[in-house]
Amino acid sequence: MDISQQTALVTGANRGLGRQLALELISRGATVYAGARNPDSIQLPGAKPLQIDITDPNSVAAAAEVAGDVTLLINNAGVLTGASLINGSLDDIHSEFDTHFFGTLSMVRAFAPKIASNGGGTILNILSVLSWISSVNSAAYSAAKAAEWALTNALRLELADQKVRVAGLHVGYMDTDLIAHITAPKLNTADVAKIAIDGIQADSYEILADELSRKVQKGLAGGVSALYPQFV
Repeated sequence: MDISQQTALVTGANRGLGRQLALELISRGATVYAGARNPDSIQLPGAKPLQIDITDPNSVAAAAEVAGDVTLLINNAGVLTGASLINGSLDDIHSEFDTHFFGTLSMVRAFAPKIASNGGGTILNILSVLSWISSVNSAAYSAAKAAEWALTNALRLELADQKVRVAGLHVGYMDTDLIAHITAPKLNTADVAKIAIDGIQADSYEILADELSRKVQKGLAGGVSALYPQFV
C-alpha cells in the first residue's frame, strides 16, 4: 500500500496512540480524518477533524457520509474500565464490549462498503496483547479485546473478496492516559504508530509491536500451562 495515496480515518485521534497514528499518516502524505467524540479536541495541523462516537450508530452513519472517500480505516478508539467480570459493574462490562466489539463492528459495517467502492483498501483494528492473555486487573477489557480479535479474523474472511484487507495490531503497555495508573515499562506511542503504519504499508495481516506480544503469541500453542503457569 502506498500510504501517500490513501485517505485515512483514525478514531480516537485526539490523544495517545490515535493522535500519533494520525501524525504518522500525515507525515507520509496521507489525507487524514481525525475522529473523536469532540472534534474541538483535535489538535492536528493538516488533519480533518471528524465528530464520531463509535458506540452511536447514528454518529457512525453520519461520519461515513462525510468521509465517504476513505480507503484506510484505523479502529483505535477504546476504553479501559478495569472491571472484574465477577464483581464489576455490568454497565462497565457493557461499555467495554460496546466500544471494542460492537463499536468496531459498527465502524466496519459503515465504512467497508465505502472502501470497497473506492477501489479497495485496508482496515486496521488496534487490538492488544490482552486479546491473547487475560489479566485479573483488566478482565472485562481482556474479554472484549479477545472478542475483537475474533471479530478481526472473521471480517478478514468476509471482506477479502471485496479487496478490503483486515489487519490487527497487538501491543502491550503504552504510555497513554488510559494506563497512566499502571507502573510498568511502557512503549512510546510514536514508535508504535510507526510500526503500525509500516505494517499497513507492507500489507501485513498481523502486526506485533513488541517482544511481549511476540512471546505471548508463541505461548498460544502451549495452551493454558504456557500462558498461565500458576495452573500447571
